[in-house]
Amino acid sequence: MKKLFGTDGIRGVINEELTPELAMKLGNAIGRYYTGKYSRFIIAKDTRSSCDLLESAMAAGAASAGMNVEFAGVIPTPALAYITNKEATLGAVISASHNPAVYNGIKVLAKGMKISDEDEVEIENLIIDTPFHYTFYSGVGKISYKDHYRDEYIEYVLGLYRNERLPSDGIVVDGANGAISTVISMVYESLGIGAELRGIEPNGININDNCGSLFPNFLGDSLKKGQIGVLFDGDADRCLFVLPGSKLIDGDMLMALNSRKLVNQGRLKGNRVVATVMSNLGFEKYLTSKNISLDRTKVGDKYVLERMLQTGGVLGGEQSGHIIFLDRSTTGDGLITSLETLNSLEELGESLEEFAASFPVYPQLLKNVPVSNKKLVMEDMNLKNRLEELKQKDDLRIVLRPSGTEPYIRVMVEGAEQLLVEEICQELVELVQECSNG
Repeated sequence: MKKLFGTDGIRGVINEELTPELAMKLGNAIGRYYTGKYSRFIIAKDTRSSCDLLESAMAAGAASAGMNVEFAGVIPTPALAYITNKEATLGAVISASHNPAVYNGIKVLAKGMKISDEDEVEIENLIIDTPFHYTFYSGVGKISYKDHYRDEYIEYVLGLYRNERLPSDGIVVDGANGAISTVISMVYESLGIGAELRGIEPNGININDNCGSLFPNFLGDSLKKGQIGVLFDGDADRCLFVLPGSKLIDGDMLMALNSRKLVNQGRLKGNRVVATVMSNLGFEKYLTSKNISLDRTKVGDKYVLERMLQTGGVLGGEQSGHIIFLDRSTTGDGLITSLETLNSLEELGESLEEFAASFPVYPQLLKNVPVSNKKLVMEDMNLKNRLEELKQKDDLRIVLRPSGTEPYIRVMVEGAEQLLVEEICQELVELVQECSNG
């Protein structure tokens, strides 16, 4: 069982849970574990002030184990995925994604994909059993700065969409004061997308600060009729859309919309979409009406990708906006998601408002319940027994799981009747709280 890695890498409060010491141990363990398999380790980061110290510490750890390290600077996570896939090498991005600046995190990638659970366990074991092991002086790795990786990613994305139909105006972007700020203006301008850009002035501590994918009202409340808002998170691996009045277009809806275009283009292999257990029943019914099947997996975009690779799927993702177009990128890519979606609207000849009105959404509630011991709560027999009872109810779907990145139990209840959903959700929240309090 993993102790440090969650569903999306290592994450925690900076200088409390995630310290320079841990980053150096991680870098050293990565250097040791991948010795002989990879000779280069590329480190990218988002716009948090704390990224610099973690970057330096992790690089020192990896170089001391014999790994050559390259600093890629501030670029989106999917940009690093593209580079490590192209270069067939190893990388890590320092980011806490959608979390505020008090948090930071580290995600490790190999050849464009997040490393496996098995690799994470082996790296954790190295950190725990032998925190540091240094190579001979002659084998110490070099550390260098590379400023061309961002441009390579930009050119790749432009190459995908230069000849595609895209809107020329009516777009407003919220960059979350994150990593997308380093690429968005160049890409959109080069593709002829006239967009108003907000949240692209990072200062080290304003990332996700009342902006970005978790705060659709930041754009939604000010959008005018006919405008579309595009929302990114801190490291730009997710994207959501928003309409005037703060009507959120989530990942389920974006996958549904884009799946129709992919079918028309012959890109949706097997007429199948991969999503998680958290995706709405309305999404499944919408796809069924279009003769597209939905394949569900456990929460985490890495598990979505694993299932896609197993089944040959091309489109998959999560409600949160982590969407993978596997014929375009090896990971969730917010920039590509935004361009695919804008192109889909043009190709389908449908407004986002029209699509949203036709999309069925079942009542769904998601509550994050803070707990001190996630394992203790999940093993409580009273909670387990009640969940078994609720499974017998028709038109009711429940997902109760520990967060992989934060001290929460996530409770999701979905069903045909709003009142029943609210009642069951509140009951489970209270039951989790009781379990947590002993």
